[in-house]
Amino acid sequence: MIGTPIVDFVEKYAKENKARFHMPGHKGVPFLGLEPLDITEIDGADDLYHADGIILESEKNASSLFGTSRTVYSTGGSTQSIQAMLFTAFQRADKTENPFILAGRNAHKAFIYGVAKLGVDVEWLYPEENNGICSCSITAQKIDAVLASASKKPFAVYITIPDYLGGMADIKGISEVCRKHKLPLLVDNAHGAYLAFCKENLHPISLGADMCCDSAHKTLPVLTGGSYLHCAKSDIYGFADKIKAATALFGSTSPSYLVMQSLDLCNRYIDEKIREDIAFAEGKVTEIREAMQAKGIDEISSEPLKITARYPDAAYFRAVGIEPEYADGEFVSFMASSFNSNEDFEKLIAAFENIPSYKAGVKQSLGFVKHERVMSIREAMFAESEMVGVDEAIGKICAAPTVSCPPAIPIAVSGEKITQEHIAIFKAYSINRIAVVKHQVKEC
Repeated sequence: MIGTPIVDFVEKYAKENKARFHMPGHKGVPFLGLEPLDITEIDGADDLYHADGIILESEKNASSLFGTSRTVYSTGGSTQSIQAMLFTAFQRADKTENPFILAGRNAHKAFIYGVAKLGVDVEWLYPEENNGICSCSITAQKIDAVLASASKKPFAVYITIPDYLGGMADIKGISEVCRKHKLPLLVDNAHGAYLAFCKENLHPISLGADMCCDSAHKTLPVLTGGSYLHCAKSDIYGFADKIKAATALFGSTSPSYLVMQSLDLCNRYIDEKIREDIAFAEGKVTEIREAMQAKGIDEISSEPLKITARYPDAAYFRAVGIEPEYADGEFVSFMASSFNSNEDFEKLIAAFENIPSYKAGVKQSLGFVKHERVMSIREAMFAESEMVGVDEAIGKICAAPTVSCPPAIPIAVSGEKITQEHIAIFKAYSINRIAVVKHQVKEC
């Protein structure tokens, strides 16, 4: 049986009932209820960013379960892991010229913040079909063509898989293209930690990614903020020795021991039970898709445990006691996990079996469009900015990306000139005010 060293240590400490003359300020006195198990870096508790004790042991357990050369924990979610991953890859970039990364346009705003901090330029990969701003279908052939024709190579390729609507990609093929061009493949797998434990292992690390992050809390029984940063078993670029220091650069010096305990305990669940539970969930998702098909509902997700219906009325599902992950007036998306009960699944099946008929509208065209970049992301992000109404923003330069969360995918990227096309999408997402650069500094 796999060990839980962090959980064991904290439970032992809580039972000792010591006088706590250390942080945190609640001193273990129940207020919310979890305080007795909420500690800091006391003697024996190890240090997340210099782990050589119980945290290192727990991270090694996670690494063995995911099949990596190294896995490290983050308590700052995939935001921390994404930025650490970018920094680690950026360290090997040629700094004599402006380094840039090739990235799928549906990158989360955490990616935008990361490249702004690093001063990195981005060349965007745009989707081959339009499913709005949440999806970005990218093929290995497209990446190969872009890299083959480039006069200057990026320092890495970055994609977001699964995308927010459950779209998958040929990571194995993309990784082979990256190997051909001697470039590391970085994957934002925030929504796919569970993919390593499905009937077919679809985890990016298993399919050839060099580094990837997982938001453990999104699909596994982990407290919010728990995340992994993984390095491939092959580790041909030597990333494994660098990622721990990189996470320290972007994380709080007071990481949550509650989150770390949940990551630690999740290791045992993965080892003992997760495959059985996910197999059950996959079977129920198949039943849901059959119910959708019987009602003529278009289902666009190819991710094993995400269901995305082309259906305009999320209020219908809420009225019958189901809260979706995401809805935008065209799609309603449901995230299942191994912890959804049979009753949960049956409720969603019944909802589709009894769904009101509707006439499909015209497919929205509010997807990504290439726009003029006037400033670099870093310049625009750090420039003095002001908030204006969206109708006043046409012709101005986007500062910090204004997004709805979910999906937290920038409609306009920092440094882009805002157009009428942007405005239409802002309004579709009920965004009424946006940050623009107050004084234009210079053009790219």
